[in-house]
Amino acid sequence: MTRRKTKVIKVGSVKIGGTNPVRIQSMAKTDTRDTKKTIAEVRRLEKAGCEIARVAVKDMLAARAIKIIKRKINIPLVADIHFDFRLALEAIKNGADKIRVNPGNTSKSSELKEIIESAKSRKIPIRIGLNSGSICLTGRRRPERPPKGRVRKAGLFAGTALEYIKLFERENFRDIIVSLKSSDVRETVESYRTLSALCDYPFHLGVTAAGPYDTGIVKSSIGIGALLLDGIGDTVRVSLTGDPVEEVIAAKKILQAIKLRTFAPDIISCPACGRSQVDLRKTVRDLERRLTTCGPKLAAKRRLTIAIMGCEVNGPGEAKVADIGIAFGKTSGVLFKKGKVVKKVKAKEAVKELLSSLRAPTKSGRSNLLP
Repeated sequence: MTRRKTKVIKVGSVKIGGTNPVRIQSMAKTDTRDTKKTIAEVRRLEKAGCEIARVAVKDMLAARAIKIIKRKINIPLVADIHFDFRLALEAIKNGADKIRVNPGNTSKSSELKEIIESAKSRKIPIRIGLNSGSICLTGRRRPERPPKGRVRKAGLFAGTALEYIKLFERENFRDIIVSLKSSDVRETVESYRTLSALCDYPFHLGVTAAGPYDTGIVKSSIGIGALLLDGIGDTVRVSLTGDPVEEVIAAKKILQAIKLRTFAPDIISCPACGRSQVDLRKTVRDLERRLTTCGPKLAAKRRLTIAIMGCEVNGPGEAKVADIGIAFGKTSGVLFKKGKVVKKVKAKEAVKELLSSLRAPTKSGRSNLLP
């Protein structure tokens, strides 16, 4: 996989684009004016692994709340602006690390120029955040210049983004991130792919309004995953109707599945069938639960794989190629470590044995699996 070459943009202390890791973003779902609840929510996101948080700014009180929230959190804070450009100015004044503007409802050149000048003075970036619902509902509102040339050929989403990019560039502003989110997975992917060849700004990926957990996970994994496999994307947000911490966990799993980042050991487990004679689901659930605390430490310096297989068909083969694994038989299994059989393990002791083996020292006194 070759990453798309982009500018490097700094959001607070976090660098995005270029060769920097693909960053995880989410959004607080609290009323921003309730600073106590919003601070608590952002802290939960931080703990889960979120690297950039966004908050809704729907009035001046919310814009001013940013100053209070910023004092109590440790990750960059993005102000989400719609309709009223003055909210962007107030959010910047109160310390926002990035501003998101929506071309579907903030389109007057004179207002955008004021936002640009304010962002310049504070040296913060702006995300041009297109959303299919906003573009459609506003009848394709755009800056006052008619589309032509490559803008017209790029299609509605990518073309609108290019027009806005050009407006910002005319003001000598290039600290730009772009997003092209649609609830239609194919439209999202095609739009990002089109624009990726027409500019070098970092992209924030996501499928908007992806729906409840199960549906949203599928849509987001397909859309975000397809683009990341193309080398496109610098930050991601999995949009789910639910707890924002679930968005962060899902984003981590997508990035790890594509091998762009590592957050915990990979668990390889079979779906189980009539051949399996142990409670494989319980074993895998127990291992996942135990890894929530020690997993990040295990994966801190290198990627580890743990295989838990239910029978003799594929079990030994998968267990051998993993760093550590168990292939079960009737009531017990064979523990493999780096391709070699270590010992026989009872099913009820499997998780304990796996974690113990990960920490087991060599003759030098250090673990031969842990960093």
